[in-house]
Amino acid sequence: MKGLVRAAWAAVRPVDVLPSPNIWHWPEVYEVENRAQDVDGAIWRALREECDWAGRDVVDVGCGDGFHLPVFAREARTVTGVEPHPPLVRRARARVAEVPNAEVVAGPAQRLPLPDASADVVHARTAYFFGPGCEPGLREADRVLRPGGALAIVDLDGLAAPYGPWLCADEPRYNPAEVERFFADQGFSLCRVRALWRFEKREDLEAVLRIEFSEAVAERAVAQTPGLSFEVGYRVHVRRKPAGIVLP
Repeated sequence: MKGLVRAAWAAVRPVDVLPSPNIWHWPEVYEVENRAQDVDGAIWRALREECDWAGRDVVDVGCGDGFHLPVFAREARTVTGVEPHPPLVRRARARVAEVPNAEVVAGPAQRLPLPDASADVVHARTAYFFGPGCEPGLREADRVLRPGGALAIVDLDGLAAPYGPWLCADEPRYNPAEVERFFADQGFSLCRVRALWRFEKREDLEAVLRIEFSEAVAERAVAQTPGLSFEVGYRVHVRRKPAGIVLP
């Protein structure tokens, strides 16, 4: 699928892209954040229970600089990362340059540059999917999924302290309960996960909090976080594409 996808989508228009200021502006600090997140693999275990990707074709939507692609590639048949921000596309391609079953293509979640029914698992982690308004991305994921395939969305749990309250303080328009209702109404399951973030150095922890939040909330988060680690709550939502005819 590599040659077909790249030839058909060599030029992707950067429209309707939601910026991700943290990784867009501070990719090196975000790399530190990625290494610190979920050090015990709690999210990966939850995903595997719901949609095992071994031997299957995986699409990672909003893959950023490709941090999760090699993890999927260890067992998946193929892995395709989709990312709209050109500098991150370049970084992701460099990361998987020596991974034979992984590739990265440029494109937004609303217009995935992939053929119909070409994937068994579509994964999106804290990328574009934040409840109401993400319907175009959900439709595109369904389009590229094969019958019986799974759409897996990993999002931050705004109801889980300490990270959730910091998130809500920084974005008062974000309503965690409304987001959860949205995914329930869309037919997704819900699994809550507590993941441990652990850093090697205190300055790394503080730097990460300062790219994730506004100055006031970041200083509050730093003050409330002693040591080198803290837990972050996530929601793992999974929805399967029907494998047969669905009768009304």
